[in-house]
Amino acid sequence: MVKSNIRHEVKRAPKPKSESRKGTRKELLDAERGTVRKDWSGKIRIALAYPNHYHVGMSNLGFHVIYRLLSDYQDVVCERVFLPEDEGRIHGGIRSIESQRPMDSFDIVAFSISFENDYPNLLTLLAEAGIPRWSSERDTPHPLIIAGGVTAFLNPEPIAPFVDCFLVGEAEPILDLFLHVYRKHSDKATLLKALAASVPGAYVPGLYDVSYGPDGTITAFQPEPGVPEKVRRVASEDLSYWDTCSTILTPHTTFADTYLVEVARGCSHGCRFCAAGFVYRPPRFRSKDALLKCLEMGAAGSNRIGLMAAAVADVPYIEELCQNALNKGLELSFSSLRADRLTPELLGILRQSGLQTVSIAPDTGSERLRRVINKGITEEHVLQAVERLVSAGIPNLKLYFMVGLPTETMSDVEAIVTLCKQVKHRFLKASRTTKRLGQISVSLNSFIPKPFTPFQWVPLEDTKRLKAKIKHVKDGLRRVANVRVHADVPRWAYIQALLSRADRRLAQLLSAVHDNDRNWAKTLKASVINPDFYVYRERSLDEILPWDFIDHGIDKAFLIEEYHKALREETTPPCDVGHCNVCGVCQ
Repeated sequence: MVKSNIRHEVKRAPKPKSESRKGTRKELLDAERGTVRKDWSGKIRIALAYPNHYHVGMSNLGFHVIYRLLSDYQDVVCERVFLPEDEGRIHGGIRSIESQRPMDSFDIVAFSISFENDYPNLLTLLAEAGIPRWSSERDTPHPLIIAGGVTAFLNPEPIAPFVDCFLVGEAEPILDLFLHVYRKHSDKATLLKALAASVPGAYVPGLYDVSYGPDGTITAFQPEPGVPEKVRRVASEDLSYWDTCSTILTPHTTFADTYLVEVARGCSHGCRFCAAGFVYRPPRFRSKDALLKCLEMGAAGSNRIGLMAAAVADVPYIEELCQNALNKGLELSFSSLRADRLTPELLGILRQSGLQTVSIAPDTGSERLRRVINKGITEEHVLQAVERLVSAGIPNLKLYFMVGLPTETMSDVEAIVTLCKQVKHRFLKASRTTKRLGQISVSLNSFIPKPFTPFQWVPLEDTKRLKAKIKHVKDGLRRVANVRVHADVPRWAYIQALLSRADRRLAQLLSAVHDNDRNWAKTLKASVINPDFYVYRERSLDEILPWDFIDHGIDKAFLIEEYHKALREETTPPCDVGHCNVCGVCQ
Protein backbone atom coordinates (compact mmCIF):
# COMPACT_ATOMS: atom_id res chain seq x y z
CA MET A 1 0.00 0.00 0.00
CA VAL A 2 1.29 3.45 -0.92
CA LYS A 3 2.19 5.65 2.03
CA SER A 4 1.83 9.40 2.26
CA ASN A 5 4.53 11.76 3.44
CA ILE A 6 2.01 14.14 5.04
CA ARG A 7 2.51 14.08 8.78
CA HIS A 8 0.22 16.83 10.02
CA GLU A 9 -3.48 17.52 10.03
CA VAL A 10 -4.19 20.43 7.74
CA LYS A 11 -6.63 23.25 8.39
CA ARG A 12 -8.91 24.27 5.55
CA ALA A 13 -9.93 27.58 4.09
CA PRO A 14 -13.49 28.73 4.90
CA LYS A 15 -16.22 26.94 2.95
CA PRO A 16 -19.88 27.62 2.32
CA LYS A 17 -22.35 26.02 4.68
CA SER A 18 -23.26 22.48 3.71
CA GLU A 19 -24.92 19.38 5.04
CA SER A 20 -22.89 17.38 7.56
CA ARG A 21 -19.31 17.92 6.47
CA LYS A 22 -16.30 16.55 8.30
CA GLY A 23 -12.89 15.06 7.65
CA THR A 24 -9.24 15.61 8.45
CA ARG A 25 -6.05 15.14 6.51
CA LYS A 26 -5.04 12.58 9.17
CA GLU A 27 -8.03 10.41 8.25
CA LEU A 28 -7.11 10.66 4.57
CA LEU A 29 -3.53 9.77 5.40
CA ASP A 30 -4.74 6.66 7.21
CA ALA A 31 -6.97 5.83 4.27
CA GLU A 32 -3.98 5.89 1.94
CA ARG A 33 -2.13 3.54 4.27
CA GLY A 34 -5.03 1.12 4.07
CA THR A 35 -5.64 1.19 7.83
CA VAL A 36 -9.14 2.67 7.81
CA ARG A 37 -12.19 0.40 7.81
CA LYS A 38 -15.07 2.84 8.06
CA ASP A 39 -18.55 1.83 9.09
CA TRP A 40 -20.67 1.68 5.95
CA SER A 41 -24.03 1.47 7.71
CA GLY A 42 -26.31 4.35 6.77
CA LYS A 43 -23.62 5.97 4.62
CA ILE A 44 -23.61 6.92 0.95
CA ARG A 45 -20.86 4.72 -0.43
CA ILE A 46 -19.01 6.39 -3.30
CA ALA A 47 -16.23 4.85 -5.36
CA LEU A 48 -14.24 7.68 -6.93
CA ALA A 49 -12.88 6.07 -10.09
CA TYR A 50 -10.09 7.32 -12.32
CA PRO A 51 -10.06 5.41 -15.63
CA ASN A 52 -6.30 5.04 -15.73
CA HIS A 53 -3.51 3.73 -13.54
CA TYR A 54 -2.79 4.88 -9.98
CA HIS A 55 0.25 7.01 -10.87
CA VAL A 56 -1.79 8.88 -13.51
CA GLY A 57 -4.87 9.43 -11.36
CA MET A 58 -2.93 10.54 -8.30
CA SER A 59 -1.02 13.04 -10.47
CA ASN A 60 -4.33 14.76 -11.22
CA LEU A 61 -5.01 17.63 -8.83
CA GLY A 62 -8.74 17.66 -9.61
CA PHE A 63 -8.99 14.04 -8.51
CA HIS A 64 -7.39 14.95 -5.17
CA VAL A 65 -9.88 17.76 -4.66
CA ILE A 66 -12.97 15.64 -5.36
CA TYR A 67 -11.68 12.95 -3.03
CA ARG A 68 -11.29 15.43 -0.20
CA LEU A 69 -14.63 17.15 -0.84
CA LEU A 70 -16.53 13.86 -0.79
CA SER A 71 -14.63 12.66 2.29
CA ASP A 72 -15.72 15.82 4.12
CA TYR A 73 -19.36 14.70 4.26
CA GLN A 74 -20.43 13.03 7.50
CA ASP A 75 -22.73 10.59 5.72
CA VAL A 76 -20.38 9.70 2.82
CA VAL A 77 -17.71 7.04 2.59
CA CYS A 78 -15.47 7.74 -0.38
CA GLU A 79 -12.82 5.31 -1.58
CA ARG A 80 -10.65 5.37 -4.69
CA VAL A 81 -10.57 2.99 -7.64
CA PHE A 82 -8.00 2.84 -10.45
CA LEU A 83 -7.29 0.74 -13.48
CA PRO A 84 -4.92 -2.07 -12.43
CA GLU A 85 -1.37 -1.72 -13.74
CA ASP A 86 -1.72 -5.00 -15.63
CA GLU A 87 -5.28 -5.08 -16.99
CA GLY A 88 -4.69 -8.52 -18.45
CA ARG A 89 -4.34 -10.05 -14.98
CA ILE A 90 -7.28 -8.78 -13.01
CA HIS A 91 -8.33 -11.25 -10.33
CA GLY A 92 -11.31 -10.86 -8.03
CA GLY A 93 -12.73 -7.85 -9.87
CA ILE A 94 -11.98 -4.17 -9.29
CA ARG A 95 -11.50 -3.19 -5.65
CA SER A 96 -11.01 0.09 -3.82
CA ILE A 97 -7.64 1.26 -2.54
CA GLU A 98 -8.77 2.00 1.01
CA SER A 99 -10.69 -1.13 2.07
CA GLN A 100 -10.38 -3.45 -0.92
CA ARG A 101 -14.16 -3.52 -1.33
CA PRO A 102 -15.54 -4.54 -4.75
CA MET A 103 -16.43 -1.61 -6.99
CA ASP A 104 -19.93 -2.95 -7.61
CA SER A 105 -20.71 -2.84 -3.87
CA PHE A 106 -20.75 0.97 -3.80
CA ASP A 107 -23.92 3.06 -4.15
CA ILE A 108 -22.29 5.46 -6.61
CA VAL A 109 -19.33 5.08 -8.93
CA ALA A 110 -18.10 8.57 -9.79
CA PHE A 111 -15.72 8.67 -12.74
CA SER A 112 -13.31 11.59 -13.03
CA ILE A 113 -12.31 11.69 -16.72
CA SER A 114 -9.67 14.15 -17.84
CA PHE A 115 -8.73 12.70 -21.23
CA GLU A 116 -10.86 11.33 -24.05
CA ASN A 117 -8.31 8.56 -24.63
CA ASP A 118 -9.39 7.08 -21.29
CA TYR A 119 -12.94 6.37 -22.54
CA PRO A 120 -12.13 2.70 -23.31
CA ASN A 121 -10.80 2.32 -19.75
CA LEU A 122 -14.21 3.26 -18.40
CA LEU A 123 -15.64 0.18 -20.10
CA THR A 124 -12.78 -1.95 -18.78
CA LEU A 125 -13.50 -0.91 -15.19
CA LEU A 126 -17.24 -1.51 -15.54
CA ALA A 127 -16.69 -4.93 -17.13
CA GLU A 128 -14.15 -6.12 -14.57
CA ALA A 129 -16.43 -4.93 -11.76
CA GLY A 130 -19.32 -6.93 -13.20
CA ILE A 131 -21.39 -3.80 -13.87
CA PRO A 132 -23.40 -3.68 -17.14
CA ARG A 133 -21.85 -1.16 -19.51
CA TRP A 134 -25.12 0.32 -20.83
CA SER A 135 -27.04 2.68 -18.57
CA SER A 136 -30.34 1.24 -19.84
CA GLU A 137 -29.36 -2.20 -18.47
CA ARG A 138 -28.63 -1.00 -14.94
CA ASP A 139 -31.03 -0.64 -12.04
CA THR A 140 -31.07 -1.50 -8.36
CA PRO A 141 -28.79 -2.94 -6.99
CA HIS A 142 -26.29 -1.67 -9.57
CA PRO A 143 -24.39 1.49 -8.58
CA LEU A 144 -25.38 4.83 -10.03
CA ILE A 145 -22.72 5.71 -12.62
CA ILE A 146 -21.87 9.40 -12.77
CA ALA A 147 -18.99 11.20 -14.50
CA GLY A 148 -17.27 14.57 -14.36
CA GLY A 149 -13.98 16.12 -15.33
CA VAL A 150 -13.02 18.36 -18.21
CA THR A 151 -14.25 15.87 -20.83
CA ALA A 152 -17.75 16.40 -19.43
CA PHE A 153 -17.27 20.16 -20.03
CA LEU A 154 -16.38 19.53 -23.66
CA ASN A 155 -18.26 16.63 -25.23
CA PRO A 156 -19.58 13.77 -23.09
CA GLU A 157 -21.69 12.34 -25.93
CA PRO A 158 -19.39 9.48 -27.08
CA ILE A 159 -19.84 7.82 -23.66
CA ALA A 160 -23.35 9.12 -22.94
CA PRO A 161 -25.09 5.69 -23.24
CA PHE A 162 -22.73 4.27 -20.57
CA VAL A 163 -23.25 7.01 -17.95
CA ASP A 164 -26.38 7.70 -15.90
CA CYS A 165 -25.55 11.31 -15.11
CA PHE A 166 -22.77 13.76 -15.95
CA LEU A 167 -21.88 16.70 -13.73
CA VAL A 168 -20.94 19.47 -16.14
CA GLY A 169 -18.77 22.06 -14.48
CA GLU A 170 -16.53 22.58 -11.50
CA ALA A 171 -17.37 20.16 -8.71
CA GLU A 172 -17.03 22.44 -5.69
CA PRO A 173 -20.40 24.23 -6.13
CA ILE A 174 -22.25 21.15 -7.46
CA LEU A 175 -21.71 18.42 -4.88
CA ASP A 176 -23.88 19.79 -2.05
CA LEU A 177 -27.03 19.96 -4.15
CA PHE A 178 -26.28 16.69 -5.94
CA LEU A 179 -26.03 14.80 -2.65
CA HIS A 180 -29.05 16.63 -1.25
CA VAL A 181 -31.19 15.38 -4.15
CA TYR A 182 -29.62 11.91 -4.04
CA ARG A 183 -30.58 11.49 -0.37
CA LYS A 184 -34.26 12.06 -1.21
CA HIS A 185 -34.72 9.38 -3.88
CA SER A 186 -34.23 5.63 -3.90
CA ASP A 187 -35.74 4.91 -7.34
CA LYS A 188 -33.22 5.42 -10.14
CA ALA A 189 -35.61 6.86 -12.73
CA THR A 190 -37.10 9.34 -10.25
CA LEU A 191 -33.65 10.30 -9.00
CA LEU A 192 -32.31 10.99 -12.48
CA LYS A 193 -35.30 13.12 -13.41
CA ALA A 194 -34.91 15.10 -10.18
CA LEU A 195 -31.19 15.61 -10.79
CA ALA A 196 -31.74 16.84 -14.33
CA ALA A 197 -34.55 19.18 -13.27
CA SER A 198 -33.05 20.69 -10.13
CA VAL A 199 -29.25 20.38 -10.08
CA PRO A 200 -27.38 22.94 -12.23
CA GLY A 201 -24.86 21.15 -14.42
CA ALA A 202 -26.55 17.73 -14.12
CA TYR A 203 -26.88 16.14 -17.55
CA VAL A 204 -28.83 12.88 -17.80
CA PRO A 205 -28.33 11.59 -21.37
CA GLY A 206 -31.28 9.18 -21.14
CA LEU A 207 -33.67 12.14 -20.86
CA TYR A 208 -32.62 13.62 -24.21
CA ASP A 209 -33.62 12.31 -27.62
CA VAL A 210 -31.27 12.94 -30.56
CA SER A 211 -32.48 12.95 -34.18
CA TYR A 212 -30.29 12.68 -37.26
CA GLY A 213 -30.76 13.69 -40.87
CA PRO A 214 -30.04 11.64 -44.01
CA ASP A 215 -26.55 13.14 -44.18
CA GLY A 216 -25.76 11.95 -40.62
CA THR A 217 -25.79 15.37 -38.98
CA ILE A 218 -27.89 16.13 -35.90
CA THR A 219 -31.29 17.65 -36.68
CA ALA A 220 -32.66 17.90 -33.12
CA PHE A 221 -31.57 17.46 -29.50
CA GLN A 222 -34.84 17.22 -27.59
CA PRO A 223 -35.20 16.96 -23.78
CA GLU A 224 -38.13 15.30 -22.03
CA PRO A 225 -40.73 17.64 -20.46
CA GLY A 226 -39.44 19.28 -17.30
CA VAL A 227 -35.80 18.89 -18.29
CA PRO A 228 -33.80 21.96 -19.38
CA GLU A 229 -33.00 22.29 -23.07
CA LYS A 230 -29.50 23.54 -22.24
CA VAL A 231 -27.23 22.25 -19.47
CA ARG A 232 -25.49 25.22 -17.90
CA ARG A 233 -21.91 24.62 -16.85
CA VAL A 234 -21.34 25.47 -13.18
CA ALA A 235 -18.29 27.47 -12.12
CA SER A 236 -16.92 28.67 -8.78
CA GLU A 237 -17.16 32.43 -8.45
CA ASP A 238 -14.61 32.59 -5.64
CA LEU A 239 -11.88 29.94 -5.76
CA SER A 240 -10.71 30.87 -2.27
CA TYR A 241 -13.73 29.13 -0.70
CA TRP A 242 -11.98 25.83 -1.32
CA ASP A 243 -8.35 24.80 -0.93
CA THR A 244 -7.46 23.19 -4.23
CA CYS A 245 -4.27 21.39 -3.37
CA SER A 246 -2.88 17.90 -2.88
CA THR A 247 -4.73 15.62 -0.51
CA ILE A 248 -2.22 12.76 -0.36
CA LEU A 249 1.47 12.75 -1.19
CA THR A 250 3.01 9.68 -2.72
CA PRO A 251 6.25 8.95 -4.61
CA HIS A 252 4.31 6.91 -7.16
CA THR A 253 3.12 9.77 -9.36
CA THR A 254 4.43 12.02 -12.11
CA PHE A 255 4.93 14.75 -9.48
CA ALA A 256 6.57 12.50 -6.90
CA ASP A 257 6.07 13.84 -3.36
CA THR A 258 5.28 17.30 -4.73
CA TYR A 259 2.52 19.24 -3.03
CA LEU A 260 0.41 20.70 -5.85
CA VAL A 261 -1.40 24.01 -5.44
CA GLU A 262 -3.82 25.49 -7.95
CA VAL A 263 -3.06 29.21 -8.08
CA ALA A 264 -5.55 30.15 -10.81
CA ARG A 265 -8.22 28.67 -13.05
CA GLY A 266 -8.71 29.57 -16.69
CA CYS A 267 -6.54 31.76 -18.90
CA SER A 268 -7.01 35.27 -20.23
CA HIS A 269 -4.97 34.98 -23.44
CA GLY A 270 -7.56 33.26 -25.64
CA CYS A 271 -5.33 30.98 -27.74
CA ARG A 272 -7.81 29.77 -30.33
CA PHE A 273 -6.79 26.10 -30.16
CA CYS A 274 -7.02 25.81 -26.37
CA ALA A 275 -10.28 24.48 -24.90
CA ALA A 276 -9.25 25.30 -21.32
CA GLY A 277 -8.98 28.97 -22.25
CA PHE A 278 -12.67 28.99 -23.17
CA VAL A 279 -14.51 26.49 -20.94
CA TYR A 280 -12.90 27.83 -17.75
CA ARG A 281 -13.90 31.43 -18.46
CA PRO A 282 -13.74 33.83 -16.81
CA PRO A 283 -10.12 33.41 -15.65
CA ARG A 284 -9.94 33.55 -11.86
CA PHE A 285 -7.08 33.87 -9.39
CA ARG A 286 -7.02 32.35 -5.94
CA SER A 287 -6.54 35.06 -3.30
CA LYS A 288 -3.09 35.73 -1.92
CA ASP A 289 -4.16 34.86 1.62
CA ALA A 290 -5.67 31.55 0.48
CA LEU A 291 -2.49 30.67 -1.39
CA LEU A 292 -0.27 31.55 1.55
CA LYS A 293 -2.37 29.17 3.67
CA CYS A 294 -1.90 26.47 1.02
CA LEU A 295 1.86 26.98 1.22
CA GLU A 296 1.69 26.52 4.99
CA MET A 297 -0.21 23.27 4.47
CA GLY A 298 2.26 22.08 1.88
CA ALA A 299 5.28 22.90 4.02
CA ALA A 300 3.85 20.64 6.73
CA GLY A 301 4.28 17.57 4.56
CA SER A 302 6.71 18.24 1.72
CA ASN A 303 9.66 20.38 0.71
CA ARG A 304 8.48 20.56 -2.93
CA ILE A 305 5.61 22.76 -4.09
CA GLY A 306 4.13 22.66 -7.60
CA LEU A 307 2.20 25.75 -8.68
CA MET A 308 -0.55 24.83 -11.15
CA ALA A 309 -2.39 27.08 -13.61
CA ALA A 310 -2.78 27.57 -17.34
CA ALA A 311 -0.57 30.67 -17.02
CA VAL A 312 1.12 30.77 -13.62
CA ALA A 313 2.99 34.01 -14.27
CA ASP A 314 -0.30 35.87 -14.80
CA VAL A 315 -1.06 35.71 -11.07
CA PRO A 316 -0.55 39.34 -9.90
CA TYR A 317 1.28 38.41 -6.68
CA ILE A 318 3.19 35.39 -8.01
CA GLU A 319 6.63 36.80 -7.14
CA GLU A 320 5.61 37.50 -3.53
CA LEU A 321 4.05 34.07 -3.22
CA CYS A 322 7.14 32.32 -4.58
CA GLN A 323 9.49 34.33 -2.39
CA ASN A 324 7.42 33.31 0.63
CA ALA A 325 7.85 29.65 -0.36
CA LEU A 326 11.59 30.04 -0.88
CA ASN A 327 11.93 31.69 2.53
CA LYS A 328 10.43 28.54 4.02
CA GLY A 329 13.10 26.45 2.33
CA LEU A 330 10.68 25.00 -0.22
CA GLU A 331 11.55 23.95 -3.76
CA LEU A 332 9.25 25.27 -6.49
CA SER A 333 8.10 23.98 -9.86
CA PHE A 334 5.69 25.50 -12.35
CA SER A 335 3.13 23.93 -14.66
CA SER A 336 3.69 26.51 -17.39
CA LEU A 337 5.41 29.83 -18.05
CA ARG A 338 4.77 32.20 -20.93
CA ALA A 339 7.84 33.46 -22.74
CA ASP A 340 6.65 37.09 -22.48
CA ARG A 341 6.13 36.98 -18.70
CA LEU A 342 9.67 36.18 -17.51
CA THR A 343 10.34 39.26 -15.36
CA PRO A 344 13.71 39.76 -13.63
CA GLU A 345 12.00 38.99 -10.32
CA LEU A 346 10.56 35.73 -11.63
CA LEU A 347 13.89 34.74 -13.16
CA GLY A 348 15.53 35.30 -9.78
CA ILE A 349 12.95 33.02 -8.21
CA LEU A 350 13.57 30.33 -10.84
CA ARG A 351 17.29 30.57 -10.10
CA GLN A 352 16.78 30.23 -6.34
CA SER A 353 14.39 27.32 -6.89
CA GLY A 354 17.15 25.31 -8.51
CA LEU A 355 15.03 24.34 -11.50
CA GLN A 356 16.87 22.30 -14.10
CA THR A 357 14.27 22.49 -16.87
CA VAL A 358 11.70 25.08 -17.95
CA SER A 359 9.08 24.63 -20.66
CA ILE A 360 8.15 27.26 -23.25
CA ALA A 361 5.35 26.85 -25.78
CA PRO A 362 5.88 28.89 -28.95
CA ASP A 363 3.31 26.44 -30.49
CA THR A 364 4.26 27.49 -34.03
CA GLY A 365 7.41 28.52 -35.81
CA SER A 366 6.07 31.45 -37.82
CA GLU A 367 4.78 34.82 -36.71
CA ARG A 368 1.92 34.49 -39.21
CA LEU A 369 0.61 31.29 -37.66
CA ARG A 370 0.98 32.70 -34.13
CA ARG A 371 -1.39 35.46 -35.23
CA VAL A 372 -3.79 32.83 -36.57
CA ILE A 373 -3.90 31.03 -33.22
CA ASN A 374 -3.82 34.29 -31.23
CA LYS A 375 -0.78 33.16 -29.26
CA GLY A 376 0.21 36.67 -28.26
CA ILE A 377 3.97 36.13 -28.21
CA THR A 378 6.62 36.86 -30.82
CA GLU A 379 9.78 35.15 -31.97
CA GLU A 380 11.82 37.71 -30.06
CA HIS A 381 9.90 36.90 -26.87
CA VAL A 382 10.95 33.26 -27.29
CA LEU A 383 14.59 34.02 -28.04
CA GLN A 384 14.92 36.51 -25.17
CA ALA A 385 13.32 33.99 -22.82
CA VAL A 386 15.89 31.39 -23.83
CA GLU A 387 18.80 33.73 -23.14
CA ARG A 388 17.39 34.82 -19.80
CA LEU A 389 16.59 31.32 -18.60
CA VAL A 390 20.00 29.91 -19.47
CA SER A 391 21.74 32.97 -17.99
CA ALA A 392 19.71 32.36 -14.81
CA GLY A 393 21.36 28.94 -14.51
CA ILE A 394 18.57 26.77 -15.92
CA PRO A 395 20.42 24.41 -18.29
CA ASN A 396 17.59 22.55 -20.02
CA LEU A 397 14.67 23.77 -22.12
CA LYS A 398 11.53 22.16 -23.48
CA LEU A 399 9.83 23.66 -26.51
CA TYR A 400 6.27 22.75 -27.45
CA PHE A 401 5.03 22.99 -31.04
CA MET A 402 2.02 21.79 -33.03
CA VAL A 403 1.58 20.74 -36.64
CA GLY A 404 -1.66 20.65 -38.57
CA LEU A 405 -3.02 23.98 -37.37
CA PRO A 406 -5.60 25.75 -39.57
CA THR A 407 -4.07 27.48 -42.62
CA GLU A 408 -0.65 25.90 -41.92
CA THR A 409 1.69 25.52 -44.90
CA MET A 410 5.03 23.76 -45.26
CA SER A 411 6.64 27.18 -44.90
CA ASP A 412 5.16 27.36 -41.41
CA VAL A 413 6.49 23.88 -40.66
CA GLU A 414 9.95 24.85 -41.90
CA ALA A 415 9.72 27.87 -39.59
CA ILE A 416 9.68 25.45 -36.63
CA VAL A 417 13.07 24.14 -37.75
CA THR A 418 14.37 27.67 -38.25
CA LEU A 419 13.15 28.85 -34.84
CA CYS A 420 14.65 25.83 -33.08
CA LYS A 421 18.02 26.56 -34.71
CA GLN A 422 17.78 30.19 -33.60
CA VAL A 423 16.94 29.00 -30.09
CA LYS A 424 19.99 26.72 -30.19
CA HIS A 425 22.18 29.70 -31.23
CA ARG A 426 20.97 31.85 -28.32
CA PHE A 427 21.16 28.79 -26.05
CA LEU A 428 24.84 28.24 -26.89
CA LYS A 429 25.67 31.91 -26.54
CA ALA A 430 24.17 32.08 -23.04
CA SER A 431 25.66 28.71 -22.05
CA ARG A 432 29.21 29.94 -22.75
CA THR A 433 28.75 32.51 -20.01
CA THR A 434 27.46 29.97 -17.50
CA LYS A 435 29.95 27.31 -18.72
CA ARG A 436 27.22 24.71 -18.55
CA LEU A 437 25.62 23.19 -21.65
CA GLY A 438 22.24 21.55 -21.24
CA GLN A 439 19.77 20.08 -23.69
CA ILE A 440 16.84 21.35 -25.75
CA SER A 441 13.87 19.00 -26.04
CA VAL A 442 11.36 19.70 -28.80
CA SER A 443 7.87 18.24 -28.34
CA LEU A 444 5.87 18.03 -31.55
CA ASN A 445 2.14 17.32 -31.37
CA SER A 446 -0.68 17.09 -33.87
CA PHE A 447 -3.31 19.80 -33.53
CA ILE A 448 -6.71 18.36 -32.56
CA PRO A 449 -9.74 20.66 -33.01
CA LYS A 450 -11.64 20.81 -29.72
CA PRO A 451 -15.22 21.74 -28.81
CA PHE A 452 -15.99 25.28 -27.63
CA THR A 453 -12.98 26.78 -29.38
CA PRO A 454 -12.97 28.95 -32.52
CA PHE A 455 -11.51 25.94 -34.35
CA GLN A 456 -14.32 23.53 -33.39
CA TRP A 457 -15.59 23.53 -36.98
CA VAL A 458 -12.31 22.60 -38.69
CA PRO A 459 -11.26 19.01 -39.47
CA LEU A 460 -8.19 17.17 -38.31
CA GLU A 461 -5.49 17.29 -40.96
CA ASP A 462 -4.96 14.04 -42.87
CA THR A 463 -2.63 11.76 -40.91
CA LYS A 464 -0.38 11.25 -43.94
CA ARG A 465 0.26 14.98 -44.13
CA LEU A 466 0.81 15.12 -40.36
CA LYS A 467 3.41 12.36 -40.64
CA ALA A 468 5.13 14.26 -43.46
CA LYS A 469 5.27 17.45 -41.40
CA ILE A 470 6.65 15.66 -38.37
CA LYS A 471 9.27 13.99 -40.55
CA HIS A 472 10.22 17.35 -42.03
CA VAL A 473 10.92 18.79 -38.57
CA LYS A 474 12.80 15.70 -37.41
CA ASP A 475 14.95 15.66 -40.53
CA GLY A 476 15.66 19.37 -40.22
CA LEU A 477 16.89 19.03 -36.62
CA ARG A 478 18.46 15.59 -36.83
CA ARG A 479 22.04 16.89 -37.01
CA VAL A 480 21.63 19.75 -34.54
CA ALA A 481 23.60 18.82 -31.43
CA ASN A 482 21.89 18.85 -28.05
CA VAL A 483 18.44 19.06 -29.65
CA ARG A 484 16.10 16.09 -29.26
CA VAL A 485 12.73 15.87 -31.02
CA HIS A 486 9.84 13.88 -29.56
CA ALA A 487 6.65 13.59 -31.62
CA ASP A 488 3.24 12.04 -31.12
CA VAL A 489 1.82 9.37 -33.42
CA PRO A 490 -0.73 10.82 -35.87
CA ARG A 491 -2.89 7.69 -35.87
CA TRP A 492 -3.51 8.22 -32.14
CA ALA A 493 -4.26 11.88 -32.84
CA TYR A 494 -6.93 10.54 -35.22
CA ILE A 495 -8.43 8.43 -32.42
CA GLN A 496 -8.40 11.36 -30.00
CA ALA A 497 -10.09 13.60 -32.57
CA LEU A 498 -12.73 10.91 -33.08
CA LEU A 499 -13.38 10.63 -29.34
CA SER A 500 -13.40 14.43 -28.95
CA ARG A 501 -15.78 15.29 -31.79
CA ALA A 502 -18.25 12.41 -32.20
CA ASP A 503 -21.87 12.11 -31.07
CA ARG A 504 -23.43 9.38 -28.94
CA ARG A 505 -23.57 6.94 -31.85
CA LEU A 506 -19.86 6.39 -31.25
CA ALA A 507 -20.73 4.43 -28.09
CA GLN A 508 -21.43 1.39 -30.28
CA LEU A 509 -17.93 1.63 -31.73
CA LEU A 510 -16.40 2.06 -28.26
CA SER A 511 -18.28 -1.02 -27.12
CA ALA A 512 -16.84 -2.95 -30.08
CA VAL A 513 -13.32 -1.68 -29.27
CA HIS A 514 -13.72 -3.10 -25.79
CA ASP A 515 -14.96 -6.45 -27.13
CA ASN A 516 -12.01 -6.53 -29.57
CA ASP A 517 -9.44 -6.08 -26.78
CA ARG A 518 -8.80 -2.48 -27.87
CA ASN A 519 -7.83 -3.39 -31.38
CA TRP A 520 -8.75 -0.10 -33.03
CA ALA A 521 -7.66 -1.09 -36.51
CA LYS A 522 -9.83 -4.21 -36.49
CA THR A 523 -12.78 -2.34 -34.99
CA LEU A 524 -12.65 0.60 -37.39
CA LYS A 525 -12.37 -1.72 -40.37
CA ALA A 526 -15.50 -3.67 -39.35
CA SER A 527 -17.55 -0.68 -38.13
CA VAL A 528 -20.66 0.51 -39.92
CA ILE A 529 -19.85 3.95 -38.52
CA ASN A 530 -17.58 5.99 -40.77
CA PRO A 531 -15.08 7.61 -38.38
CA ASP A 532 -13.90 10.06 -41.07
CA PHE A 533 -17.35 11.67 -40.81
CA TYR A 534 -16.36 12.96 -37.38
CA VAL A 535 -12.62 13.46 -37.89
CA TYR A 536 -12.03 14.78 -41.42
CA ARG A 537 -15.30 16.60 -42.14
CA GLU A 538 -15.40 20.38 -41.89
CA ARG A 539 -18.54 21.38 -39.96
CA SER A 540 -20.80 24.13 -41.25
CA LEU A 541 -21.18 27.11 -38.95
CA ASP A 542 -24.94 26.56 -38.61
CA GLU A 543 -24.72 22.81 -37.92
CA ILE A 544 -25.99 21.45 -34.59
CA LEU A 545 -22.84 20.14 -32.95
CA PRO A 546 -22.97 17.18 -30.53
CA TRP A 547 -21.92 19.41 -27.64
CA ASP A 548 -24.19 22.39 -28.39
CA PHE A 549 -26.54 21.47 -25.53
CA ILE A 550 -23.87 22.61 -23.03
CA ASP A 551 -24.03 26.29 -22.14
CA HIS A 552 -20.68 27.78 -21.08
CA GLY A 553 -22.03 31.29 -21.28
CA ILE A 554 -19.96 31.88 -24.42
CA ASP A 555 -21.79 33.49 -27.32
CA LYS A 556 -21.44 31.22 -30.35
CA ALA A 557 -21.24 34.30 -32.53
CA PHE A 558 -18.08 35.24 -30.64
CA LEU A 559 -16.47 31.90 -31.51
CA ILE A 560 -17.48 32.32 -35.15
CA GLU A 561 -15.98 35.80 -35.27
CA GLU A 562 -12.77 34.49 -33.66
CA TYR A 563 -12.63 31.82 -36.37
CA HIS A 564 -13.00 34.44 -39.07
CA LYS A 565 -10.35 36.61 -37.41
CA ALA A 566 -8.02 33.60 -37.42
CA LEU A 567 -8.50 33.22 -41.17
CA ARG A 568 -7.77 36.95 -41.54
CA GLU A 569 -4.67 36.55 -39.32
CA GLU A 570 -6.05 39.09 -36.84
CA THR A 571 -5.42 38.93 -33.10
CA THR A 572 -7.69 39.54 -30.11
CA PRO A 573 -6.43 41.12 -26.86
CA PRO A 574 -6.55 39.12 -23.61
CA CYS A 575 -9.70 39.02 -21.46
CA ASP A 576 -10.45 42.16 -19.50
CA VAL A 577 -12.50 40.38 -16.87
CA GLY A 578 -15.53 42.27 -15.69
CA HIS A 579 -15.01 45.14 -18.11
CA CYS A 580 -16.22 43.73 -21.39
CA ASN A 581 -19.01 41.56 -22.76
CA VAL A 582 -17.29 40.40 -25.94
CA CYS A 583 -17.52 36.64 -25.37
CA GLY A 584 -20.68 36.76 -23.23
CA VAL A 585 -19.39 35.00 -20.11
CA CYS A 586 -19.11 38.10 -17.94
CA GLN A 587 -22.75 38.96 -18.64
